[in-house]
Amino acid sequence: MKIVVFGANEVGCLVATEFFEDHDITIIDKEENKTEALNRLDISFIAGNGSNINTLQSANIDDADIFIACTNFDEANIVSCMTVSRLSRAKTVCFVSKPEYIESLKLVKNTQYEMIDYIIWPEELLTQEIFRIITVPEAVDVENFAGGRARLLEYRIKEDSIITGKKLKDCRFPDQTLVVAITRDENLFIPDGETEFMLNDKVIFMGSSTSLDILAREIFQSQSKVKTAAIIGGGSVGLMLAQNLEKINIKTKIIEQDYKRCEDLTEELKNTLVLYGDGTNMELLMQEDIGESDVVISVTNNDEKNLLCSLLTKQMGSQKVITRVSKSTNIGLFEKVGIDVAISPKEAAVNEIKNNLIETDVEILATVERGQGRIIEAIIPDNFEEISLMNIQLPVKAIIAIVQRGLNVIIPKGITILKPGDSLLIFTREEDSQKIIDFFKDKK
Repeated sequence: MKIVVFGANEVGCLVATEFFEDHDITIIDKEENKTEALNRLDISFIAGNGSNINTLQSANIDDADIFIACTNFDEANIVSCMTVSRLSRAKTVCFVSKPEYIESLKLVKNTQYEMIDYIIWPEELLTQEIFRIITVPEAVDVENFAGGRARLLEYRIKEDSIITGKKLKDCRFPDQTLVVAITRDENLFIPDGETEFMLNDKVIFMGSSTSLDILAREIFQSQSKVKTAAIIGGGSVGLMLAQNLEKINIKTKIIEQDYKRCEDLTEELKNTLVLYGDGTNMELLMQEDIGESDVVISVTNNDEKNLLCSLLTKQMGSQKVITRVSKSTNIGLFEKVGIDVAISPKEAAVNEIKNNLIETDVEILATVERGQGRIIEAIIPDNFEEISLMNIQLPVKAIIAIVQRGLNVIIPKGITILKPGDSLLIFTREEDSQKIIDFFKDKK
């Protein structure tokens, strides 16, 4: 597949790094924006403007399958996508950051004026991810499947956890619950019965929603839902998040240091307390009891400020802190110094492209741990002979976590019979996902 990317920024570099091994990648941007990281990749680079017809023709836009405009300028992204739509049949992907452009582009969706196939607003994707995590106390990642009847939850093992130091085979988890992966020292692996849970491990569970609710309550001591939240930063993410929290009746405070923005927030939000001030001001944080909130979310557009705000609220006793990270390379650092959840809007956007736009033989439903783990879907072919799960020999280490059979969702055991037409949700490492898909294709 030929992919042309307009923008040599971090998003462009993430896209190139993710896809260059399997696809033909061309980056368009000014020569001075070409980074050393891009120089190390086997890609093409064309100096110029992605809105310029001659530049696009130099990139062989006629042969492109996907055009991604991800510069830091919305106007340039929109114009370049509109230009490409006139020159090529390539799917156009436009990154946008200003809400007013989002609304305008939505108005022409499915009309004769529509010229952009996909609009990606990283801040909206970030908001959705944070909101999912907030709704499950203690969890550091949440994914829903089968219309919400099955889920993935990820938890960090703490000192007081009842499973710290125990082997997997010795733990009694709720029925219909599977441990599918562990991340230790930033490396993801699929455990076996002898694997011992260690302090700071991040453990990924999959199972029925009901069983995972029991897991949260009995194993991870999540006795109640989140009732209060504090948001530091009243930009687009802070506003959208507060609006979502209002809908589920979570009592919310939002701190914003721009007075005019505070006035705008007050008009937009009905049941949220808007505070004018600096989220790094310890006196303000203590005066407003920010450390007593069930969850604190720092979503300014400055990594250093987000880190400082998060550390201050942690010091004040916050049990769960979620932090926005603009530079994806900082995620590991933030987590090492004690931040519960660090999320990058740029990585969320690249995952959106990977899961929904890049055509592969693998049906990817979700990615976890910065792409190290994947949940993929495989359909058992019609001529597949029925076989019990315990007798199926997969070519690589993977876990069949969910079986969808018609309207039924099954969390399988060893004796579960796999039948033609079953839809399997399989957890595996990123590098092994194609082998799993090929395995079921070969059975046809």
